[in-house]
Amino acid sequence: MPFDSSAFVAAELPSRMRRAAAPLQFFLLGMVIATWAARIPALRDALQLSAAQLGVVLLSGGVGAVLSFPLAAGLIARAGARRATLYSGLGLLLALPAVAAAPDMPLLMAAMVAFGAAASCFDVAINAAAAEAERVAGRSIMSLLHAWFCLGTFGGALSGGAVAGAGIAPLAHYGATALLLALPLALAFRALPCDRPDATAGKKRFAVPHGPLIALGVIGFCGAVAEGSITDWSGIYMKDQLRVSDGVAPLAFAAFSAMMFGMRLVADRLKDRFGARRIVAAGAALAALAIFGAAAAIDVASTIACFAAAGAGLAAVFPFVFSAAGRHGATALAGVATMGYSGGLIGPPVIGFIAHGFGLQAALAFVGLLSAAIAAAALKSSWLE
Repeated sequence: MPFDSSAFVAAELPSRMRRAAAPLQFFLLGMVIATWAARIPALRDALQLSAAQLGVVLLSGGVGAVLSFPLAAGLIARAGARRATLYSGLGLLLALPAVAAAPDMPLLMAAMVAFGAAASCFDVAINAAAAEAERVAGRSIMSLLHAWFCLGTFGGALSGGAVAGAGIAPLAHYGATALLLALPLALAFRALPCDRPDATAGKKRFAVPHGPLIALGVIGFCGAVAEGSITDWSGIYMKDQLRVSDGVAPLAFAAFSAMMFGMRLVADRLKDRFGARRIVAAGAALAALAIFGAAAAIDVASTIACFAAAGAGLAAVFPFVFSAAGRHGATALAGVATMGYSGGLIGPPVIGFIAHGFGLQAALAFVGLLSAAIAAAALKSSWLE
């Protein structure tokens, strides 16, 4: 009889490890994304890229992410969400050092396509596994899991700043991070419950929202542009506009992630008391004011504080939008998610082009305008409730 490793995957592990598996995967994804983002200034300087060229590089990552949706759906359909997390996670850890190893812009773009595709596949897979865990648990856990992602980005940004400040090259940094995260990836895979391949997973790949759902899609789109732009450009902004060192530059994103994490821990209780529409609108308005404050670039401390406030303001956008769309069925959720990921694709390179033509402060102010648009759309969207 052939050996079946799935027979002891979850049963042989302590219950605490089984409970920690899904949070660990979200933390891992956040750690990888922040580790990559923390060294963007060093990667740009090494290849002497202009703002527009860096925007094209970031666009390559977004293209890889969006084009990978059929791959992610097919992987889950054929292997199940649990195995898909392992395969895509290994691809992500291999792609991370490949980005730093690229010797020129064309190869960097190719590496970014692979990195974006792997990150997107892993994101889809862990959310699919989390949805199954939520179903088994019989209670909502998705918002808390997304908070663990924020904790991972916070840790990655802080450690990235420390490593950059120590003068360690991005390739060594990325390679060491990939090696360190390989064990948690394997442990989380073993701890996840076995699941069956989902033959229907590949049917809804590029759905487009319609009717009242468009408002949710617009909110998700603008939220993805704002969050992705701060992730990719806050370090560049700190270094170029405020002349900070490579060790200090990631602190803006670290503060953004920390406040987003803290807010997501309490967002569900605020939603029960005040309603999702008010929380998203008030938070987005706060984010708009904070981003305008960061665009003023008064000094390092106040700018970092403004990025932190922006993280708190944008924290509820994705959990509440996806929750609202999910209540109206899988097709609605797929459509809104597609618009959200499209915003993540378009946003960072658009910021690069604006920065190239009008400067980084104007580009950041544009993100503030988008946050204000989220607040206006949330007030008019009854579907958030």
